[in-house]
Amino acid sequence: MAKATIKTKSGAVISVEGTEAEVANVLEQFETANTVNKAKEVKKKMVTEQKIERKRTNAVDLVLVLKEEGFFNKPRGLGEVSAALEEKGFMYPVTTLSGTVLGLVQRKFLSRKKKEGKWVYGK
Repeated sequence: MAKATIKTKSGAVISVEGTEAEVANVLEQFETANTVNKAKEVKKKMVTEQKIERKRTNAVDLVLVLKEEGFFNKPRGLGEVSAALEEKGFMYPVTTLSGTVLGLVQRKFLSRKKKEGKWVYGK
């Protein structure tokens, strides 16, 4: 009688006893199931990566990129922020950016102060 021991990923140990043909059949089925599971995992990972790639860039992310590039090293108004985003190919009206930038101020990513009667934003 043939014997085989299989250890799964979860740590379970499976002992199989039977004729050589029966043991070979069980091992083949186990390997096939493992291969199918691995293929499913790879496909799921690929789909997740594709979703991340397709994710739209939002105004918050774009303003943070401007900050990282040093755009806010000197105080900037919303019009300047809008113009800088337009140069990068993203059209956001000042009315949309006001809430976006204010949220970044509240989360302390940016600071703001009043200069000549207008709000300006900086580091």
